[in-house]
Amino acid sequence: MSRIPPMDRRAKLEHQVAIVTGGGRGIGRAIALRLAAEGAAVTVAGTGGDHLQATAEDIHARGGRALVSITDVADEPRVERMVAATLDQFGRIDILVNNAGVTGPTAPVTSVSLEDWERTLAVNLSGAFLCAKHALPHLIRQRSGRIVNITSVAGQMGYALRAPYAASKWGMIGLTRTLALEAGEHGITVNAVAPGPVAGERMTRVIERRAAELGRSAEEVTNAYLEPTALKRMAEPEDVAATVLFLVSGEARSITGETVTVSSGFRV
Repeated sequence: MSRIPPMDRRAKLEHQVAIVTGGGRGIGRAIALRLAAEGAAVTVAGTGGDHLQATAEDIHARGGRALVSITDVADEPRVERMVAATLDQFGRIDILVNNAGVTGPTAPVTSVSLEDWERTLAVNLSGAFLCAKHALPHLIRQRSGRIVNITSVAGQMGYALRAPYAASKWGMIGLTRTLALEAGEHGITVNAVAPGPVAGERMTRVIERRAAELGRSAEEVTNAYLEPTALKRMAEPEDVAATVLFLVSGEARSITGETVTVSSGFRV
């Protein structure tokens, strides 16, 4: 007969320190709050100061520790300062969640400007690269750590009218697998989470722009996102946050180089 282990109600991330980019709204905010609820001190980073401050205040109100870092992840000196500020404030880094991203243009490739293409890849892909580049030396030195990259189901399929976004998310999966190989010998895991349509302000804007480009109603476009899902509904930011929590916990210590889809069963 197998032995059932006793329940352990200790915080899963006690004494750990996390950086969550894009931590002011939506998925990033949900991740920051969930990690803090499990005992982690959290640096919430991004460009929206008011939203970041609101997230940090919510963490403080619940008895947690948080630091706000105004950081454009596509700017390497600012990323370096974000990492340094986290170390100055909390003394270590254990978790990096690369969530910061922009939606990019909604248009056919023939209408996408080079500026929009480059900015989308700079934030979504180069930003994750830069954050990993500057956090990894500290994780390697302590021979432990977790990196989670928030990609998208757009990185697993073709996505008409969203070429820069899709390319950046495909690239993030490749970056995840490569970092996992490089960091594994140091006791560091690197995984990706690929959300499908996630309810919230960002998805509302995506639907509105797609409807305008296609000459359809927002309701029609919404249904087009819901129909390929098994559950016939969008995921919630908290669903993604719960998956991230699992991947950064000790329970996922043997999972690395993987992409976990959180999409209500989205298939095309």
